[in-house]
Amino acid sequence: MIQPILHYPDSRLRTVAKEVKAVDNGIKTLVKDMFETMYAEDGIGLAATQIDQHLQVVVIDVPDSQDDYRLLLKNRQSDEDKKTNRQRHPLCFINPKITTTDGHEKHVEGCLSVPGFQAEVERSNQITVEALNEQGEMFTLHASNLLAVCIQHELDHLKGILFVDHLSKLKQQRLLEKTKKAIKG
Repeated sequence: MIQPILHYPDSRLRTVAKEVKAVDNGIKTLVKDMFETMYAEDGIGLAATQIDQHLQVVVIDVPDSQDDYRLLLKNRQSDEDKKTNRQRHPLCFINPKITTTDGHEKHVEGCLSVPGFQAEVERSNQITVEALNEQGEMFTLHASNLLAVCIQHELDHLKGILFVDHLSKLKQQRLLEKTKKAIKG
């Protein structure tokens, strides 16, 4: 079931997620709902925190290449592009922990919780992450480039951190003012 996404500056986005004690039917339903929500919003990642479920659960599906990601962002609202045959690579991370990082790279990031805003953020471009999958099995993943950036972005959500927190105080203030004006209508 598609869930509503919390939007910045909602204070619930600052909640630190709790560890999942057992991968039971409730968690499996949460993961299914998160994938449905992420795909419905044309996203490439979603943390449970973003749908007001404060558990350490993240789903990700990164396109095959950076070019595909740029195309996805450019045509975000196009129904025709929603029908493209891009390969899906769904990944679920429960209780994820980044164990190694290497290198740095800047990427333009966006967020389903901060619609209509993108900014360049510097993150590690190679990481290793350990987590449980949706069956409760432990796995280790070595990720680089966009996938590594997406994982770091989503794991930040589990700590109550948004990508805008990586921006200068001036840019944060401008975004907050713009968002408050939009909310007031």
